[in-house]
Amino acid sequence: METTRTDRLKTGILMLAALGLFLGLALRVMGQPSLADLVWIAGVVPALAALVVEILRSLRAGQVGLDIVAALSMSAALVFGETLAAAVVAVMYSGGTFLEAFAEGRARREMHDLLSRVPRTATRHRNGGLEEVPLGEIAPGDRLLIRQGDVVPVDGKIGSATAFVDTSALTGESLPVRLTQGADAMSGSTNAGEAFDLLAVREAKDSTYAGIVRLVEEAQASKAPMSRLADRWSLGFLAVTVAIAFAAWWFTGDPIRAVAVLVVATPCPLILAVPVALVAGLSRAAHFGVLIKGAGPLETMARIRTLILDKTGTLTDGRPQIVAIDSHDGMSEDEILRLAAALDQASKHPVAQAVVAAAKARGFVLPVPSDVAEIPGEGVLGHVDGQKVVIGGDGFVSSRVGGRAGDHPAMTAGAVLVAVAVDGRMVGHLVMSDPLREGAGAMLDGLRREGIARILLATGDRADVAERVTDGLGLDGLRAGLTPDQKVLLVLTERKRGPVMMVGDGVNDAPALAAADVGVAMGARGAAASAEAADVVLLVDRIDRLGPGIEIARASRRIAVESVVAGISLSVLGMIAAAYGYLTPVEGAILQEVIDVAVILNALRALRIAPRGAASTDPRSDQNEPSETAEGATT
Repeated sequence: METTRTDRLKTGILMLAALGLFLGLALRVMGQPSLADLVWIAGVVPALAALVVEILRSLRAGQVGLDIVAALSMSAALVFGETLAAAVVAVMYSGGTFLEAFAEGRARREMHDLLSRVPRTATRHRNGGLEEVPLGEIAPGDRLLIRQGDVVPVDGKIGSATAFVDTSALTGESLPVRLTQGADAMSGSTNAGEAFDLLAVREAKDSTYAGIVRLVEEAQASKAPMSRLADRWSLGFLAVTVAIAFAAWWFTGDPIRAVAVLVVATPCPLILAVPVALVAGLSRAAHFGVLIKGAGPLETMARIRTLILDKTGTLTDGRPQIVAIDSHDGMSEDEILRLAAALDQASKHPVAQAVVAAAKARGFVLPVPSDVAEIPGEGVLGHVDGQKVVIGGDGFVSSRVGGRAGDHPAMTAGAVLVAVAVDGRMVGHLVMSDPLREGAGAMLDGLRREGIARILLATGDRADVAERVTDGLGLDGLRAGLTPDQKVLLVLTERKRGPVMMVGDGVNDAPALAAADVGVAMGARGAAASAEAADVVLLVDRIDRLGPGIEIARASRRIAVESVVAGISLSVLGMIAAAYGYLTPVEGAILQEVIDVAVILNALRALRIAPRGAASTDPRSDQNEPSETAEGATT
């Protein structure tokens, strides 16, 4: 609401200044110069008053900005009778602030799109019928109907046989995803197929999409350290501007030259280009599933030299998967898996659920087990198709079939070993492990090409397990068996070498994420504590999005710096020309506004950054349309 009022005020001031300028010109042409001067003054006063108020607010906050130059130029022009120049400056300055607001609004378009998609109600099954209920009334366990085109309102599991969902708003993936019954569905995705049932697992306020919206709101309220640095630079530029204006007046005795110098310096690209470029970078990163909580973290990402990765759930998938099936009694691997998975349907243990998922992935039809008994932490017993099946730890199963637990090679490699016995005999073992995420190696290679000098692994797991999982990745260091406070100490130690980025997903990673220069959380399945402590949240459960995020951050910062350097250089040249009398105040005002428009448009190039590592996932990429890349910029 406050933003809307501010935008309306800027629009109103611009309209008054423009009306005064053109009406005054008309009066001048009609031979009424005195009346024209009064109209121009009337058009300047509202813009000057608003500018003075803004300056006073900045000074109370301890900030000295180049708005002072704009106020000096308008005031000096009025004092020395250059009312037309003052009117042009008023129009150009108010137009520049209006254009800045418009540019930032365009840069935040994707974030506003995300916010506007928040569903308000949901359709719930109740007593054999359907009812429309507010999101606040949805409770875990409720069965919801998600119609075609509906946005999934809460996190849940697919209750129908299949579902076809579009996750592009969250992940940037251009193609819809097919989910099977029991699969996780993320709130904020859209039903791109037939209607399906969703079993809610969280309340709306705790769901993924609600958390993302809160993070977006935090990002929109941020201000970049680079913008504060620009304010400090502006003090020096202000001194240079005043010095050139005073020198022009002193040596020539012509105050109009001083007015022209001040006019050329109004307003400085420093206060325009930096926020526009960085906010545009935030929007572009969000498009690729990388939510950066503000322009400050985005700028810091561009300077990262050391990367510290957690292992489980970050560098690895975090869920056990079957990597081998060993048969000991002639039974086929498929049959061992089918029987084990059928019995494990009765268990909620993560390993049991992984076994069931592996069997369903192979297309097995699993019979319903009977006479099931589960010993927590040990294993499960029961009957499947008339056969007695025992599944669990090697010692647990061996003790029930009259055998002795043996030494399996997988035990020394950090894998999970699941023994399977059928009708009193040991038939085989399921070897399970937590593998590296797909593309982890290529992702690390890409980060090194982007300038990351050191990549370390920090894990609470055993050293032998960590070494086995990361073998061949070429890490610069591995720290195993770490407690949360030891991870923090590692981050603080590495910060002595330069800016550090920490990536994690668990509650135990949250302190280290907060201690790092940039903390990155795996937001799709990570703990809420890590997402809150982090500066960056990967909205999709893919570590390879880290590379595009860094590419976008570096390209955005480079575009901001380019805009500032070009704008200031042109402004200084214009001031020198004005000091020598080559520019009148009116010509200087027009020249400076051309410079300001140019740097804003240049900063908006950050909206078109196309990171190499994610170009294929951009649903709006156009091969026939030029775009920014991490290597260079089109002009």
